[in-house]
Amino acid sequence: MGQEGFSVKRGSTTSGGGAATLPTTTRLAGRSSGLPRGRQIQKTFNNLKITILCGFVTILVLRGTIGVGNLGGGPSDAENEKNIMEETNRILAEIRSDGDPNDPNDAEPDFNPNATYTLGPKISDWDEQRRIWLQQNPEFPNSVAGKPRILLVTGSPPNPCDNPIGDHYLLKSIKNKIDYCRIHGIEIVYNMAHLDRELAGYWAKLPLIRRLMLSHPEVEWIWWMDSDALFTDMVFEIPLKKYDSYNLVLHGYPNLVFDEHSWIGINTGSFLFRNCQWSLDLLDDWAPMGPKGPVRDEAGRLLTANLKGRPAFEADDQSALIYLLIFKKDQWADKIFLENQYYLHGFWAGLVDRYEEMLEKYHPGFGDERWPFVTHFVGCKPCGSYGDYPVERCLSSMERAFNFADNQVLDLVGGDLLSHIVYSLFDRSHVKCSRTVELSTKIAEVLFLHHIT
Repeated sequence: MGQEGFSVKRGSTTSGGGAATLPTTTRLAGRSSGLPRGRQIQKTFNNLKITILCGFVTILVLRGTIGVGNLGGGPSDAENEKNIMEETNRILAEIRSDGDPNDPNDAEPDFNPNATYTLGPKISDWDEQRRIWLQQNPEFPNSVAGKPRILLVTGSPPNPCDNPIGDHYLLKSIKNKIDYCRIHGIEIVYNMAHLDRELAGYWAKLPLIRRLMLSHPEVEWIWWMDSDALFTDMVFEIPLKKYDSYNLVLHGYPNLVFDEHSWIGINTGSFLFRNCQWSLDLLDDWAPMGPKGPVRDEAGRLLTANLKGRPAFEADDQSALIYLLIFKKDQWADKIFLENQYYLHGFWAGLVDRYEEMLEKYHPGFGDERWPFVTHFVGCKPCGSYGDYPVERCLSSMERAFNFADNQVLDLVGGDLLSHIVYSLFDRSHVKCSRTVELSTKIAEVLFLHHIT
């Protein structure tokens, strides 16, 4: 996939303020929702044939149970039975394949083991192109108020959740992210389109990040965040100055990655990519393990064989990046910062039950274990029909995390005027009201200091 068929309105070089127009997705012309009519007729015909064949199979089973002599039959019965079973298997295979050679929408791409997957046409001079564009468009600087311009990117599948309540929590998740971005002057993009049907699931973020880099040269950092991750410190700001010499910032632990080769040494649920040539090159090296089908399956076996503790399943983006860090360390590691001084990713199970303790002892702005910056609900899958943890536990924990963050927003909006509402939302009647007023004042002070520094 490249940039063909994708147009974005850029800012002109004439004077005038405003922000660059963000890309929008459009449905391809000529496609209709639902199955093509020819496909529907074929599926109906197959269902009819399978019903008739099931009747024949039933007769054969009865013959084997009651006895051949009771139902009659000749010397050719065995051959007829073989033919019927072959026809049954053929039609079952056809139906299970769910394919139609005349339906281009469902045709799987041809697998060529000698071809390397690419995200699009190779770009080798992006730094120079971007520098020229920024010079020609001074009304779209790559920094705002002295801080690098950030674009937060998140998204969800285009279809409704398998679990109906999942859509409700997706709404809460995007509300949480919009609140944080509004407070800190960050732009946000929410994507629901499949930009590349080969890179589905874990991998869908890669083509999206690449497109946004190329269509928004004014953005210095692309910040990806999973839909099941919530901001829980609405005051904390990422210390971007710390990463002046780096192009990718992830939550991770160097010893787990480089010494133990652990498959959980980093987490790709929340990370920052600098908009530069290096990042495009890394995406090009990262993506070839992602195409669904034989490529992803074979890559999964490679990753399981080389990463400690990794279960046997298809290749995922996180494991693939760890593999690159380990086995192409000289090429990539110098520009990647593994952050663990604050929670760019905080595993939910060890945090949500401590919110009351945090409220008693600390205040927003730390971003670490005292008041986690991001709480990530890994393994919950609220939008899916299954997960690694009980649904009730996941949903109640997500509700607590959302309220914990939203109370901070309410404090900013209304201060101590809304303190009684804040406490009723979180059900913390045992905490003194004066503590709420103190927190409201502290949030306002910390935010003020952030904005003037």
